[in-house]
Amino acid sequence: FSLGNYAHCETAGDKELKDFSISRDKKMLIPFIKDAISKVKTPIHIMASPWSPPAWMKTNDQMNHGGKLKKEFRNSWANYYCKYINAYEKEGISIWGISVQNEPDAKQTWDSCIYTAEDERDFIRDYLGPALDNENLLDKKLIIWDHNRDIMVERVRTVLNDPEAAKYVWGTGFHWYNGDHFDAVQLVHDDFPDKELIFTEGCQENGPHIGSWDLGERYATSVINDLNRWTVAWIDWNLILDENGGPNHVGNYCSAPIIVDTRSQDILYQSSYYYLGHFSRFIKRGDRIIECENKTDNLLALASINDKGIVTTIIMNKKDTQADCTYMNGDVALDLCIPSRSIVTLVNA
Repeated sequence: FSLGNYAHCETAGDKELKDFSISRDKKMLIPFIKDAISKVKTPIHIMASPWSPPAWMKTNDQMNHGGKLKKEFRNSWANYYCKYINAYEKEGISIWGISVQNEPDAKQTWDSCIYTAEDERDFIRDYLGPALDNENLLDKKLIIWDHNRDIMVERVRTVLNDPEAAKYVWGTGFHWYNGDHFDAVQLVHDDFPDKELIFTEGCQENGPHIGSWDLGERYATSVINDLNRWTVAWIDWNLILDENGGPNHVGNYCSAPIIVDTRSQDILYQSSYYYLGHFSRFIKRGDRIIECENKTDNLLALASINDKGIVTTIIMNKKDTQADCTYMNGDVALDLCIPSRSIVTLVNA
């Protein structure tokens, strides 16, 4: 969703990255991030995810349409991550974590780069991990996969079953395209309980879908199921887009929780905005997800507890009919009627 392809080192063959620069980011992106940081009381965790190495580092000599990282540039590309992190740190912006590659299994019409599971493992073990270590950046969270749930189990096993690669990895990122596959999230946790899980991208594809109620339900279905399976954070792709679902330099228009009509300057709050609010407003950083026994197939539910012992329970009804249920928490028992196609939040101190 940038206005075009760009890299921080455009000089072909510059293995030492002497021309590395974030000057483009300094024009709009960095001021935007700084403004966001100044508006909130709690620190913002910033994750950086590369979509493509510079064209000159790739086998197809372009940033779009897949291609692979040329072997002779693996060390340069690993150092590129470090230079990026350090450059942002000099601007007063701390990078919380990075992924190895956005959607490494997809040849896209936009910025993309293909890694097999073995490629990702070897790059982490032999290049990226050591580069981060050399720059004293091992405190940055290194996230693998960063693609769909459907084949995440096999991909993660290839990387994390190698202890020399696994020692650099904080956790696994995943997206929601190609089906739900929530069981795969649980399987990854069961196999590697010492590594974290993070949902790193989701959006409604193919346009803005203005006014669609399905948007909110898709978001909440994912958040509830993912967090109930040990996922520690959930990231929406775009918070705000225009009336077309852009701008986007290759026409990959999508929806967002907030749509700004650039013609009328109207601000439209989608169902996804309000559904996400049930989670972001009531479940805060540091809260813990707790088991929530759900004895009906008609409802989805998620519960959390904070350090003050306050329990939050979020219940969603995706059916076209109301659902009657009993909410029980300790000595509290409430008979509830959850309206059709709705989401509700209960806070119990």
